[in-house]
Amino acid sequence: MINDIRDIFVKNIQNTSLKFKRYMHSSFDMDDKLIGIIGSRGIGKTTFILQYLKELDIDFTKKLYISADHVEIAKYSLYEIAKEFSKVGGKVLAIDEIHKYPNFAQELKSIYDTFDLKVIFSGSSALKLENSKVDLSRRAVLYRVNGMSFREFIEYESGVKFKPYNLEDILQNHTNIALEINEKIKPFEYFKNYLEYGYYPFYKQNRKNFLSKLKETINIVLESDLPIIFNIEPKNIFKLKKLLSMLCLSKPYELNITKLSQKIELNRQTLYYYLHYLELGGLINLIKQKTKGDNIFIKPQKLYLNNTNLNYAYCFSSEIGTLREEFFVNQLKLYHDISYSKKGDFLVDEKYTFEVGGKNKSFNQIADMPNSFVVADDIEVGFGNKVPLWLFGFLY
Repeated sequence: MINDIRDIFVKNIQNTSLKFKRYMHSSFDMDDKLIGIIGSRGIGKTTFILQYLKELDIDFTKKLYISADHVEIAKYSLYEIAKEFSKVGGKVLAIDEIHKYPNFAQELKSIYDTFDLKVIFSGSSALKLENSKVDLSRRAVLYRVNGMSFREFIEYESGVKFKPYNLEDILQNHTNIALEINEKIKPFEYFKNYLEYGYYPFYKQNRKNFLSKLKETINIVLESDLPIIFNIEPKNIFKLKKLLSMLCLSKPYELNITKLSQKIELNRQTLYYYLHYLELGGLINLIKQKTKGDNIFIKPQKLYLNNTNLNYAYCFSSEIGTLREEFFVNQLKLYHDISYSKKGDFLVDEKYTFEVGGKNKSFNQIADMPNSFVVADDIEVGFGNKVPLWLFGFLY
């Protein structure tokens, strides 16, 4: 059994390059016994795991990678594989696409409790272990993965490396940071391309077919991943697609939940659930007014596709204002709390107010707000409280 499975691992490892490595390699603590790598399709989870295994300084026979949806794996249970691997001295087992495997939580718990194995698993960003019937959430450490930041895209394209900055660094010292970056590269040489195809690393495989491949990826999430995880009836899958397409036709600040529910023929409660599923699936971002708790039935004030690449793949056209706000939300949301602001566009970490616009955007709307900033597109270097939009792509 193990030898047959190892042949698949060998082929994957041979095709894995270490030339470019994502932020996860320096940000994730991989010392725990059970680690989950969670994220949407196509953003590099598998590559990260294979790179980690390739660099892991133990004998090759003591590490193993499997994909839970591979036909060869379907012959066995995860527990059986772990048992046989442990018998022959295995130490690190990586299981990809685990959300495709029935009862994975119970088997992971049994593997964790029985064998001296480190297990790394990956799954859809919609995977929520806290809803599992077994208490896997106490055992597993979960890391959620974003697609490439603008900074990573520049490195991927040019080979020029830049350090990431935290939000306070950028807000307090953005002029000097932008000047230093502009001495090495011209951000606007890369920015438009990033908005179109730079979020998903697989664009490198075939740039010409990227948007077609991205559409296929979206369809897999809608037709397979989300229905499996949330038990969505097949007859309602087309409503998820219709809901997503409706976002292309509406401006974020014109969202009307009642009209939206009528157009896609869903009651409001079901619509809120579907919006929640799409956000967990890495397809949209919801911006709500700041309230206590995390109730999915709180009306979102703004609603965006998850990243600008999805606009180019899914929408016939997109307004530049929507793309700007979408980029800003996407680059901040992994590490920061973003909520709706009545005066500006966004309130971040309950402290900073941001108004997003073009290079001539004024401070009129946020003039009286403390800790307020204009985030301006089409400028290389900012001044005072006007910060270049592209620079938020250098956050960590």
